[in-house]
Amino acid sequence: MDVVIYHNPACGTSRNTLALIRHAGIEPTVVEYLKTPPGREELAAIIRDAGLSVREAIREKGTPYAELGLDDPALTDEQLLDAMLAHPILINRPFVVTPLGTRLCRPSEAVLDILPADAFNDAFAKEDGEQVLGERGERL
Repeated sequence: MDVVIYHNPACGTSRNTLALIRHAGIEPTVVEYLKTPPGREELAAIIRDAGLSVREAIREKGTPYAELGLDDPALTDEQLLDAMLAHPILINRPFVVTPLGTRLCRPSEAVLDILPADAFNDAFAKEDGEQVLGERGERL
């Protein structure tokens, strides 16, 4: 199964999502989007395919969101995309793309919706110890 994760290794949610994908026995294509941001069309498609608005895909915390005035409701999607492309830290993370769908995986277990259900056979806990999958791999 081809899986792509738009990943920030400094983000715990992104690390947990990547670990869940690997726990399913899948080695994804990892795109460190801060180093290699997607192009405009690719970013717009990821957001659209995830069922989000551009505004919903913007990360506010730990970004220049406020300084750039991105909370202005008059800004268009094109203007918001411009800001995300100029400052990739504004792209919320992690986005995951699989043949079963595209999701913004916040929380990380949202990735389970787009991975094969039979891929999990044992328990999985996040970095903080929170159990996501039970001992038989069932979703908790």
